Amino acid sequence: MERTFVMIKPDGVQRSIIGTIIERFERKGLKIVGMKMLHISNDLASRHYGEHEGKPFYEELVNFITSGPVVSMVLQGDDAVQQVRSMVGGTDPKKASPGTIRGDFGIEMSRNIIHASDSLTSSEREISLFYDQSELMTYSKINEIWLYT
Repeated sequence: MERTFVMIKPDGVQRSIIGTIIERFERKGLKIVGMKMLHISNDLASRHYGEHEGKPFYEELVNFITSGPVVSMVLQGDDAVQQVRSMVGGTDPKKASPGTIRGDFGIEMSRNIIHASDSLTSSEREISLFYDQSELMTYSKINEIWLYT
């Protein structure tokens, strides 16, 4: 089972679609093993978006992600990174497929509702930025016998 990092950005929180987004992941069969609401500090934002430092859009990313509360989650499931990326949709909501989170709720690239790790390596790094191991749960759900063989 893989774990992946997901963050509902300030625009998703302000638009009151947290529950709708979480429901999509749960209906897919992904298990929430960590979740919290927080206001990201400039330091954490800089570490989270570190690979974009020096790019023209870096400051805008940091300013936006620190502009209001976010909801972060760690989801677990079979091929979780790819499943979540597929559900989230393309970075640009104008080009994201209908039925994806960004395709259904996003308006513009700078306010695209949600972040999801793009690889297992990124997922591990991002989870460690936002969570201590003690904050991540290990538990079984009754539906797992129907989801995974």
